[in-house]
Amino acid sequence: MDIFQGVLKKAVGLGMTAVMAISLLAGCANGDSAAEGKNGGRVTLKVEVFDRGNSPEPYTITSNYLTKLVQERFGDPNHIDIEFVPIQRSEEVAKLNVLMASNTDVPDIVFTYDSSVFYRYAQQGGLTDVGELLDEYGPNLKKFIGDETLSFGQLDGKQFAIPGKRAITGRYSSYIRQDWLDKLNLPVPTTTDELYTTLKAFKEKDPGGLGSQNIPMGMALAPAQFETLIYSFIKPIRGDLTYGQRYELPLHEGFKDAMQFLNKLYNEGLISKDFSLDEDKTQLAKDIQNGNVGYWSEDVDVLFYADGTLDNLYKNVEGSKVVPVDVLTNPKVENKHIKSRYASNGMYIMIPKSSKRAVEAIKYLDWMASDNNLIDMYSGVEGENYDLVGGIPVVKADASQEVVNRIYNAGDMVIISNGKNIGDQATNEKAWVSGFPERNQEMLKQSIAIANTDTIGPIVFGKPIEAEAKYGTTLNDKLSVIIVKTAMAKPEEFEAVYEQEMKDYMSLGGAELKEELEHALKELPAQ
Repeated sequence: MDIFQGVLKKAVGLGMTAVMAISLLAGCANGDSAAEGKNGGRVTLKVEVFDRGNSPEPYTITSNYLTKLVQERFGDPNHIDIEFVPIQRSEEVAKLNVLMASNTDVPDIVFTYDSSVFYRYAQQGGLTDVGELLDEYGPNLKKFIGDETLSFGQLDGKQFAIPGKRAITGRYSSYIRQDWLDKLNLPVPTTTDELYTTLKAFKEKDPGGLGSQNIPMGMALAPAQFETLIYSFIKPIRGDLTYGQRYELPLHEGFKDAMQFLNKLYNEGLISKDFSLDEDKTQLAKDIQNGNVGYWSEDVDVLFYADGTLDNLYKNVEGSKVVPVDVLTNPKVENKHIKSRYASNGMYIMIPKSSKRAVEAIKYLDWMASDNNLIDMYSGVEGENYDLVGGIPVVKADASQEVVNRIYNAGDMVIISNGKNIGDQATNEKAWVSGFPERNQEMLKQSIAIANTDTIGPIVFGKPIEAEAKYGTTLNDKLSVIIVKTAMAKPEEFEAVYEQEMKDYMSLGGAELKEELEHALKELPAQ
């Protein structure tokens, strides 16, 4: 054991492969101890929890309203002490790798949003096969998650993870300044060509009277902006499905066309000049709120929070008016308004092979999926946090801050559900909308409807794509470089710049990734 601990210390500074190899030692070290602790006394179940550093007084991430609710409703009746193990959200994967390599410190329930991390743990024997445990101890959980979503957690026919169920799959919508259109007596554009004509008019006629501050189309180097544009040009790989990783976009037919259109917009001064410096969308949000932007795309909900982007725009610019629009048309798919949707799964919930508490872990997750527990954890106390209207928990606008704070970490505690899952997606959307200021709810509904239109989702291969783990980080960085360099190239230099950047992309692992994806595609059953 001293030898193992010595190796572990060295592994902390190593990459995932080395750490995961050591995790096998951890699994072996504790693999025979699953029967311990069955003497009828209390046992401890360790559960990972994200720490975002946002706990309001008097709470901490391990001691708050919801941790106490879990202990009282699930832990105490089952003679289980629930111990929450905080992991900083920003250091999630690195910390989890170290914990998984430990034979003593790893929680009984861990999770990640990264599919390559899950596959690696499963491949190297670090995870418990929970298939039979779900059958015996998780009937409510299985029903809640559903077979389609459960498939995301399988490898070689075995259930090594329980994927959280995403409540809402819509991602992006687009918006335009109706007051600018009205000043120019222009209709709302409905196609990419019409949008281009409108953007030209915004620039040349400057309906906002902004001069050099005028930005016809807001842009940032962030997914909500560049993915929305790219998806309107690419061809799906199979039916309404496409490769699932963002850095795989350059492998799709039509990607070059998207880059060429972005180049045209940039060189004609129709998009944010310094978009390449705005990876967190901070500048874009400021420009929108100051009334400088005529058209933009964004995550479906971002505009509509209290005192957020939309509220501030309306406060700052008298007479301003925004409407959600579905504009970009894809020439490769019958001119539909193609856009990406989330997969049905959220995070990958896993039980390490070394855990002695797999049964208790499944029971805990099943409890979460039972009775009214999801609503109580996500929405708080009826009559104080929310009112039940037509079966939907509607947030009380006059709830005190103390009452609101009791569920500040609900999203990180309800790990089986990504968002408020209280029924089908339409019902979930109604519940979600109810949490926004009433003045913004109708526009959010329109935004969601657009986000759900003509969507394409990710292909589920059911096995790890090794090249994703090997090259994903590098290729993700390269995608940003491709977008920036091709956008800013002079029009006559676009072709040469694009070819060089794609050559680099392929040499950095793109070629190997492409080959592996195409091979995996051939192995999928026919549709």
